[in-house]
Amino acid sequence: MADTSFSTLLARQVGNELAASQQYLAIAVWFDGQDLPRLAAHFYRQSLEERNHSLMMVQYMLDRGHDVQIPGVEPVRNNFTSVVEPVALALAQEKQVTADIEAMFARARAENDALGEQFMLWFLKEQVEEVASMSTLLTIVERADNLFDVENFLAREGVGDAGTDPNMPPTAGGAL
Repeated sequence: MADTSFSTLLARQVGNELAASQQYLAIAVWFDGQDLPRLAAHFYRQSLEERNHSLMMVQYMLDRGHDVQIPGVEPVRNNFTSVVEPVALALAQEKQVTADIEAMFARARAENDALGEQFMLWFLKEQVEEVASMSTLLTIVERADNLFDVENFLAREGVGDAGTDPNMPPTAGGAL
């Protein structure tokens, strides 16, 4: 039977966050190649935000005296046939991360790990923002008459908090 302890799930999530960072980087590069600079910039920021999330988890594990191993990541998807595909992929990815975070919170609670439970609270709040902002972006991309409308929306409105929450946990090596 696989180990599903909170610390094991958290260590696994470090890899999931790094994989998400890599996927967002691939999406950003694809948008850059399509001459869509606002979409590219949005996903470059998302890539850094996911990287920072992984290093928040690393810092927490270091602070708790856990052994930390940085895993490799599987190859990411680099090619898309429409602007909707990478945004839909990003939304699906955020929904999966939300389920993973909820499972880690539940495991910490089941193990009576108050510190682990408290640590996961920030990530639960963050996932509400992540799913909502990606849902909004997908809606805008699907409704847009042309891609300039999407670019203008991002220039005018922005989407997400860009990882600037002053209450976020400390990041190993410092947040980028």
